[in-house]
Amino acid sequence: MTGREVPDEYLEGYAPILAEVCATGRRLTRDELESLRTRGERAADAGYGLRALVRRHLSVTRETWPTLSATEASRILAVVEQAVDAFAEGHERAQRLSVRQEEAARREFIDDLLYGRSDLGRLAERAERFGLLLSRAHAVAVAQGGKPVEDMHPATRQVEHALISRFGERRILITTKDGRLVCIAPGDQDEVLAFFAKQAHAVTDGGQVGIGRPHPGAGGVVHSYEEALNALDLAERLQLDEPVLHAADLLVYPVLTRDRQAMADLVRNTLGPLQSARGGAQQLVDTLTAYFDSGCVAAEAARRLNLSVRALTYRLERIHKLTGANPADSVHRYTLQTAVIGARLLGWPDSEV
Repeated sequence: MTGREVPDEYLEGYAPILAEVCATGRRLTRDELESLRTRGERAADAGYGLRALVRRHLSVTRETWPTLSATEASRILAVVEQAVDAFAEGHERAQRLSVRQEEAARREFIDDLLYGRSDLGRLAERAERFGLLLSRAHAVAVAQGGKPVEDMHPATRQVEHALISRFGERRILITTKDGRLVCIAPGDQDEVLAFFAKQAHAVTDGGQVGIGRPHPGAGGVVHSYEEALNALDLAERLQLDEPVLHAADLLVYPVLTRDRQAMADLVRNTLGPLQSARGGAQQLVDTLTAYFDSGCVAAEAARRLNLSVRALTYRLERIHKLTGANPADSVHRYTLQTAVIGARLLGWPDSEV
């Protein structure tokens, strides 16, 4: 658009103003300045670049210049500065408005896409404008750090630039939602989400990234997004410190909590007796957590808890005595471990279940 010839309508009245100023030495009036701003806005809306518009104004000024005296030349320079500044202000005002409107449209699309609130056909049409083909399967990754980020945050721009530099235009969408970084990518491009996770982990100062499974269609984006959020939620409740959490690797946890009442009964019946221990149940639940997380290796569990192996063994014996379940027994171990997972998911013993 910037290469087109600028029509005379965007310079209407400019030459007469120059002539009058040369004769009188006056400054531009408020109405003249506003008229120049308005024409600048109209030119921007029509797609004309500011450089071409300024060049055209200077060309008209140059046509007047040979006939000017030294005094008139001094006067006209001051007015040209005023005129071009007002015209550029209007042009920039229109550009800012256009950017805000584009950002609003993008944000509306993101909200509709991640919440599945819009008509699917119309959503698919809008998606192409932002680089997505909803006829394909997509997977969503969500990064969460200690501080919230938004679309204009430097972290968002840094990750977006890194992805574009690495993969070019691969129909990838980087955005933010509720203070988290979000990446939507074709479901068959695992390397994109893996790279996003690495970059996002770095710019969020060690934040975690949840990655949903690929699902087809617009509804599939919502599904994958929810899986990624659930992975982050599970990580918080289970105190998982892995930087990247794949929903596909955590499917057992939703299965365990699908029947919340049954899980609550298991926690109460299996671990409830630990509440009678001196100091309460939490210390012994933490002992079981460390024991199971270390693959039931006593020495490693003791190291994680900063205990001696003898002290850890004493705690395990205490658990056996109170619950009747022996952590070293393979049959009892499964029940205890499932109950411990349930306790962490349900927030027991801090919360009643």
